[in-house]
Amino acid sequence: MAEIHPLLAFALTALVIEITPGPNMTYLAALSLSSGMRTGFAAVGGIALGLMTYGMIAAFGLAAVIDNSPLLYGLLRWGGVLYLLWLAWDAWSGQADGAADAARNERPWPAFRRGLITNLLNPKAAVFYVAVLPEFVRPDAVSVASQTLLLSLIYVAIATLIHSTIVTLAGAMQSTIDVANNRRTIRGAFALALVGIAIWFAVTTGHPR
Repeated sequence: MAEIHPLLAFALTALVIEITPGPNMTYLAALSLSSGMRTGFAAVGGIALGLMTYGMIAAFGLAAVIDNSPLLYGLLRWGGVLYLLWLAWDAWSGQADGAADAARNERPWPAFRRGLITNLLNPKAAVFYVAVLPEFVRPDAVSVASQTLLLSLIYVAIATLIHSTIVTLAGAMQSTIDVANNRRTIRGAFALALVGIAIWFAVTTGHPR
């Protein structure tokens, strides 16, 4: 029974973190409104893989290297900002050809890839595995690496559940508002949302040191 309490505490912590509005939540809502549930769920898969990748990196102690290196941290941070701005431009410029845009939205792979890259370029993901997750690792239990991987799986599962809920709700709304007359407006709003996320990303990922 003693093993249950740290896991439950961690799960509740992860739940609070994930239901707090952030870039992933905003991105998935905007993407699902713009392109539908299929594309949104593909992005959820990419985000989950990105989060789990950092979990595996943390198990080998490399997340601390990122957190302690201003250069690596800065490269990830500004790489993420630039990538989000590029996504905004791509969404905005894609409005010119509605047919091509609609065809592209039917393919889940680009959304999966973008969700993955966005999270890999988020240094705050590494910081979570350095600052929060170790608080729930018990040195007197099994190996630290095994515990880190288990906690990472719990975190990714909770994040994926929250993200899937957002996609489902936003995707249901998309089916009622995405008609020919307002598709251009929706894509424009998606582009502006991405610019807002890029600014949010730049402000909130500033290294505390």
